[in-house]
Amino acid sequence: MKCAITLLTGLLAASVLSAQKPDQVRWSLALEPARGAPGSKVLAHLTGNIDPGWHVYSMTTGGAIPTRITLKPNPAIARARIYQPTPRRAFDKNFGLETETFENSVAFLIELELRPDAQPGNTEVAAEVRYQTCNDRLCIPPVRRTAAANLDIDKAAQQAAAAVPPGYVEYTGGPAKSSAGSPASGPEQTQQESLAGFLLVAFGFGLAAIFTPCVFPMIPITMSYFLNRPSGSRQESLLHSVLFCVGIVVLFSSLGLIATAILGPFGVVQLGSNPWVNGFIGLIFLIFGLSLLGAFEITIPSSVLTKLDSASRRGGVIGTLLMGLTFSLASFACVGPFVGTLLGASVAGGGARPLAGMVSFATGLALPFFLLALFPSYLQRMPKSGGWLARVKVVMGFVILAAMLKYISALDQVLQWGFLTRERFLAAWVVLSAMAGLYLLGFVPLEGIKREDRMGLGRLLTAMCFLIFSISLLPGMFGGRLGDLEAYIPPTSGAGAASAGSTQLVWMKNQYREALARAKKEGKLVFVNFTGYACTNCHWMKANMFTRPEIASVLDKFVLVDLYTDGTDEASRINQELEQSKFSTIAIPYYAILDPEERVIASFPGLTRDPKEYLAFLEKGAAGAPAAAPAVAGAAAAELTGLPLTALDGARFNTASLSGKVVVLNFWATWCVPCIQEIPSFNRMNRQLESKGVVFVGVSMDEDGAPLVKSFLKKHPIQYAVALGNEQVAQSFQVNQLPTTVVLDRSGKPQKRFEGFTPAESLEAAVNEVL
Repeated sequence: MKCAITLLTGLLAASVLSAQKPDQVRWSLALEPARGAPGSKVLAHLTGNIDPGWHVYSMTTGGAIPTRITLKPNPAIARARIYQPTPRRAFDKNFGLETETFENSVAFLIELELRPDAQPGNTEVAAEVRYQTCNDRLCIPPVRRTAAANLDIDKAAQQAAAAVPPGYVEYTGGPAKSSAGSPASGPEQTQQESLAGFLLVAFGFGLAAIFTPCVFPMIPITMSYFLNRPSGSRQESLLHSVLFCVGIVVLFSSLGLIATAILGPFGVVQLGSNPWVNGFIGLIFLIFGLSLLGAFEITIPSSVLTKLDSASRRGGVIGTLLMGLTFSLASFACVGPFVGTLLGASVAGGGARPLAGMVSFATGLALPFFLLALFPSYLQRMPKSGGWLARVKVVMGFVILAAMLKYISALDQVLQWGFLTRERFLAAWVVLSAMAGLYLLGFVPLEGIKREDRMGLGRLLTAMCFLIFSISLLPGMFGGRLGDLEAYIPPTSGAGAASAGSTQLVWMKNQYREALARAKKEGKLVFVNFTGYACTNCHWMKANMFTRPEIASVLDKFVLVDLYTDGTDEASRINQELEQSKFSTIAIPYYAILDPEERVIASFPGLTRDPKEYLAFLEKGAAGAPAAAPAVAGAAAAELTGLPLTALDGARFNTASLSGKVVVLNFWATWCVPCIQEIPSFNRMNRQLESKGVVFVGVSMDEDGAPLVKSFLKKHPIQYAVALGNEQVAQSFQVNQLPTTVVLDRSGKPQKRFEGFTPAESLEAAVNEVL
């Protein structure tokens, strides 16, 4: 706790120091006209010049601190209306919803209506702005600045009305309105619904935590203490019961507050996929899970509990609050897994979720105490503590260990170890779920169940549910799709697979430039999927949305590329910078359709479960597809000698050295997924057949030339000769698609031709026929 307080103090000090830095925005106020008659209208231009890299938020933004403008009292002004220009909307993962911002400069308008009896002369018009500035790394706490201008009130001035130009919307204190006047919707609305669901789950966790071995037996003991006090009225007992509940809420809310203060809204950008965070949460869950299964007992040091208990017995308000804190700490061994799960989920959501989640959880945990204080007669109707509590504890242990695997899987995927594969992950879930079911049936001799115990209907049904769930996971180990569970389990491995059970769509991985080159050559658009190794929403979209027939048929028209942004490698850093610079967000999932010249045709932020909405986005993008590139008419295949092939160093490729040998010409490109899949088998055959006079030559058809190919070869080594092709080479061998592989005999004449992915055994058979 001391460490947390020290860190919190440091953060607050850093905020103060940041606020003392020079302003990132300079405000000025100008009046149009600067001279007005009583009863007329004057338009004030409140302009903010923003430093490069910084932005301020609109008056109607969600999540962040919005800008607020107030006009200082002036006896000459009857009323004022504030207008703001159209802000830039972008999905901000920091807040989990779309925010509205202004960059470089912003001009708010204030329409001033002068009083008919305004006294002539000069008067100062002053506007106060409260705003927050942020960049991609940090935010400065909100500050207040005032801008002023002089207004000359003259009865002889013309009564011309100031006009608000198009593009401005009046701010009325409500939410943002669309151009049609309807409330803004989309990711913000979805996020609000998501937050409501999260708080409901947190409240449910609080209620569920009551039925744990550490909490449930304390209910009658604690409530009897309050309701049988030697002195005091019923109202006093009720008051102390409420204070006891407040103590519970205070403890768990403090955990959420500390998490919020330490992380901050801008500090959780990648914590959901951070390997250290996932590894730490996984370790905590492992400790709790083993403890619940009886390996050891987690307890708060007795000295701490003794001191708190001693302080609580002094009575009064403080004593009752301390009693609530003592109760919460004593029950933490069973409540901890719920708290850990909520904090882990809230970290990924960011914002004030840790605090809100803990408040909701603590409210659910404390609610029964309050209700029982109101209706003490219900204490006698509560079920008695017994073996069922021990069974709950053991089953929780299996469930917590299963939840641990989710965080370990995220760690494994981000670091790309490849150890916790989909099959191993599901095998562990199958075993853990089956063990919970078999334990409830009495086949696993752990605490809480004896063989001679009579099995109740509730225990039987619960065991059946665990076993049914275990069996239902088995198809996922063999490529089957598991619906919504796909968001929480590792995806199917293997290049080109769109998701479990689907290999129809071929995806390039972290090859943005190569995808653009391929799209240009094939006359297609590029579908960019900004995704993450540990992104549950990304996994769900690929497994459940992309595999729908109507969605897959449209996606097949694009060049598809996955750009991972949450890894620890250089590619993830580059992809994240690309997304941030081009789309002003680092949210994932994020989808964009671009033409080969990198012009954005359409974009779509976040997850959706509405196929019609996503299909409309894809069809909008497909409508902007460029005309297909014309096919190259080829002549008869030419002799190798004299072909204008270029070596990677820029010199002319020595085709004469191929004379008298069996040559395998493979036309490929860095953006071609089947081409990449062929490289390992071609390397192997080159080693095996080299002694027999067989030579492999990979002819790159990349338009960007040697630099791109050299960079590609660092990741995908090719152990045979590589040359650069051109249009003349393509015409000579009638290369209209990639990959294309041609086998030439020792005289240089083509004997066998393969278009598309070539199986190793087919190519090897063709070469052996020529030898």
